[in-house]
Amino acid sequence: MLTIQEASKFASEYTGRDISESNISYLIQYGRIDKFVENNTVLISKEQIREYYSSYQGKREIDWKDKLGDDLNWKLSFDTYKESETTKHVHRLHPYKGKFIPQLVEYFLDDKTDDFKKQVYFKRGDIVLDPFCGSGTTLVQANELGMHAVGVDVSEFNTLISNCKIKEYDIDLLKKAVNNITIKLEEFDESISAIRLEDELLDALYIFNSKYFPSPEYRKRVYRKEINENEYGKQKEEEFLPIFYSIVEKYDIKKPENPETFLDKWYFGTARKEIDFVKDLIDQVEDENTKNILKVILSRTIRSCRATTHSDLATLIEPVYRTYYCKKHKKICKPLFTISKWWKKYSRDTVKRLNEFKQHRTDTVQVCFNGDSTTIDLEKEIENFGGELAEGYGKNKIKGIFSSPPYVGLIDYHEQHAYAYELFGFTRKDDKEIGAMFLGSSKEAQKKYVDGIASVLINSKKYLADDYEVFLVANDKFNIYPQIAELAGMKIVEEFKRPVLNRTEKDKRAYSEIIFRMKEK
Repeated sequence: MLTIQEASKFASEYTGRDISESNISYLIQYGRIDKFVENNTVLISKEQIREYYSSYQGKREIDWKDKLGDDLNWKLSFDTYKESETTKHVHRLHPYKGKFIPQLVEYFLDDKTDDFKKQVYFKRGDIVLDPFCGSGTTLVQANELGMHAVGVDVSEFNTLISNCKIKEYDIDLLKKAVNNITIKLEEFDESISAIRLEDELLDALYIFNSKYFPSPEYRKRVYRKEINENEYGKQKEEEFLPIFYSIVEKYDIKKPENPETFLDKWYFGTARKEIDFVKDLIDQVEDENTKNILKVILSRTIRSCRATTHSDLATLIEPVYRTYYCKKHKKICKPLFTISKWWKKYSRDTVKRLNEFKQHRTDTVQVCFNGDSTTIDLEKEIENFGGELAEGYGKNKIKGIFSSPPYVGLIDYHEQHAYAYELFGFTRKDDKEIGAMFLGSSKEAQKKYVDGIASVLINSKKYLADDYEVFLVANDKFNIYPQIAELAGMKIVEEFKRPVLNRTEKDKRAYSEIIFRMKEK
């Protein structure tokens, strides 16, 4: 048995790395190793230390520090949390590229300290600003922690998602609206044969896949390299196509021809008709809050129903109008001809998540304003919004910022939700995006980015308290945030470097980001 100090020394010798006492305390705190108390002294098993640093998690921590540097704060990886916790309640109301996990926001907003976070930056009742609000993670966590929050986003759709997450709903009214739409959708599906087509195709796929891709035997053979997955998968894909074509011909289903719009291009005619049908029913709903959350459910539904492969759902490449071999599921899969199943699934899930959030809500106010963060008059917006938020701002202004600005040329924030912009008639403002993907990451693009982020900070400072705190989460691979701070009249007073685990299914490379803490210069 070892003391924490002895365990730190032993682990450092065992791994050949600097394993601090804080690292050992972290393993105890999150249950990775047990602690024993003897004569008021905390003791740890040497064997458990050895086992952890020989395990996948322990090896990954060491490997990532080798690649990214010893200043990597592994505690901020939040690797002890399950996916259900990092996507808790309303945080998974709608997919969104580029959002941070709620635990990261909570860590910097809450009133706890540790060996890394040595002081409290915000307190209950403060107002927090997120000028790049995205899908509203900061707003939701501020609510949980008893803080008011203001978000700003140039995207109309992002603004809708954020505000829908923090609204309070008449759940019975929402259930009634969902049930009404579901019943009518089922009746409509009968008239276009969408469900019958899906069922027949699924039956045929089940028989075919059970024969040629039995689980888990087939996966084992692929893993052992006893079979050439690419060749075998392509061969069986071609074998199934005559069956597929005979079924769709039976139901007179045709792939889109010369599509002119996003919705026409990425959806079969049956699904396209369902989308318009449900959208028309939503438009008839009188209660505005209910109508908006129904829009989010429909948007989430049709995102999952685009005619593409399962692997390319996050980043579209080309429409897929036929069955195909799916490397993700190791069998023949199909595009979707109906949205019905996903509408029902996401409707139930949304109601459940809204109810879960009810258990954590505090009596505070959050709102996202649709606008340009470089020029928006926040004082005017807050005054017009009124109520407790305006009262709090009048007394203490905004305490600080917690935000994740867009990266340079990485994500097209409007295009990722193109289906929703087209369906709901939102105005696109691609030219207002800072770090827009179409601008790339050239030196010129970086300069525009620096000017853009600095302009947001300069405008935001007008509404911040004198002793403000600014936290910006960024992967600063171009080392431009010192320039941004300088231009904004700020100084970087602290940096927290964290590993980002499991960013996407396809990208498992070691990757980190920095949380820059800034103050007035």
